[in-house]
Amino acid sequence: MKRGMNSVTVAMEGPTVKAILFDLDNTLIETSRAGAVAIQKTSELLKSTLGLDDDTISSICDKFKQRLYQENFDPSAGRSIDDVRAGHWEESLQEAVGSRSTPSLAAQCYFLWKNSRLELLNLSPEICNLLKELRRTYKLLLLTNGEAQTQREKVEGTRCEEFFDTIVVGGEHAEQKPFLSIFKLCFRMLEVEAQDCIMVGDSLDTDIQGGVNAGVRATVWISSDVGSADGAVKADFTIPTVLELPHILQQLK
Repeated sequence: MKRGMNSVTVAMEGPTVKAILFDLDNTLIETSRAGAVAIQKTSELLKSTLGLDDDTISSICDKFKQRLYQENFDPSAGRSIDDVRAGHWEESLQEAVGSRSTPSLAAQCYFLWKNSRLELLNLSPEICNLLKELRRTYKLLLLTNGEAQTQREKVEGTRCEEFFDTIVVGGEHAEQKPFLSIFKLCFRMLEVEAQDCIMVGDSLDTDIQGGVNAGVRATVWISSDVGSADGAVKADFTIPTVLELPHILQQLK
């Protein structure tokens, strides 16, 4: 484990930690891995349905992923997130194969991708045991960015509720991580101060920057690639897996 960029084992002086804020995706559950498997399954559907070559299928999937990454969902526009994401597949298919694509095929692709990803998402037994143990000592809050329906489906599918005192989904509020307002909401819900909390997550831009903005006791970055921490924000600690968090908490006592 690392504090900042250097190995440190001495305790950090400060208030006793009372609460832990956890990110969800790629912190507690392996969303990227599940997404890759779901894309592979969708690729197989496209191959069997349209007989496309691997390069064309790869191009379609890359276009979908790009649209997903750039997505700016507006719930007031009258379309559900399912409609919007089926539309991502439809547009990606039309660009590659034109009239050979149909809305029904795009919907098939979307729901295969969505359901395959959800089926693969889970809290490992080791992480479940960690959360149970931590909850004996700390208040635990799950703070996840993303569209409300999508994130609630992940929470329900992974049965996260039983491990946390509170769950906050960014898409249900005016601002998400790294904005200060959503962190203040979390502190109020837990009845703690910022300095009573640590923030644990895999994103420097949202989790760690958000924790810094909010003035938490410490930030913990989940990353196996310390060399990728080239941004302006630096986490107090870096660990390759959330399972190493107890070692950090020992240093914060």
